[in-house]
Amino acid sequence: MKRQYKRALITGATSGIGKAFADVIPTSTDLFLTGRNTNMLQELQTRLAINGRAVEVLEADLRVKADRRLLIDQSEALDIDLFINNAGLGYFSNFTETLSEDESAMVDVNVVAVHELTHALLPGMIKRAKENGQRAGLIVVSSVVGHLPMPYFATYAATKAFDLAFAEGLAEELSQEPIDILALCPGATATDFQARAGAPNDMFDRAESSISVARKGMRALGRRRVLISQIPMRFGLFYNTAIHRIASTGANAYFKRLMRHGSKQ
Repeated sequence: MKRQYKRALITGATSGIGKAFADVIPTSTDLFLTGRNTNMLQELQTRLAINGRAVEVLEADLRVKADRRLLIDQSEALDIDLFINNAGLGYFSNFTETLSEDESAMVDVNVVAVHELTHALLPGMIKRAKENGQRAGLIVVSSVVGHLPMPYFATYAATKAFDLAFAEGLAEELSQEPIDILALCPGATATDFQARAGAPNDMFDRAESSISVARKGMRALGRRRVLISQIPMRFGLFYNTAIHRIASTGANAYFKRLMRHGSKQ
């Protein structure tokens, strides 16, 4: 069933998958777009603000705590009910030769920003959904590499593993609340990420289009909790994900029992 959202926040909206989400979300949904490219934000605002649709933009660098705080403040004032937690940063390199500030930047954008923004915005999203009798939505853009350790992508893969586990854990914890949560795990995607990350060309052979990834993500929201966007990768990770699901089922039941027991004391 298609959800009707009032306003969507998209981080990393100026390129790649974030920009694709801005393009595929129905025009009945207002947009709040953020990224580091001011010119692209203005171009998106001009192009997408049609038929009475409101499109707000904010230049923000999610590596910077003050910018994250500004984004949170403005988002809280806009009654966001769909949050596409998409902004990501990666470097393909030898860990021991990567600059410390580049390693820290990956953690700041892929982990700290995801955590801070979600923690700040989710309570209000759930509260409004209850009041309006609707469902809110959260998509955390992880990656297929979040399922496996990756040499030369060690920190990036680890941050995406956090995103995956974070979204899955929240989806289970908040399963009785009016919010749908999806961990979206793209494989190789045709964006400028390859060039920015310094990854070799053959890593992105048969890359999926960012529009395809965004469309699949929107269709999957409310239907499943994890989506590996490329079918060949689903088969490749079948045993990994099957064992993970079995283990998660038992762990989820155990921790829920602990929480119920603790709440009675």
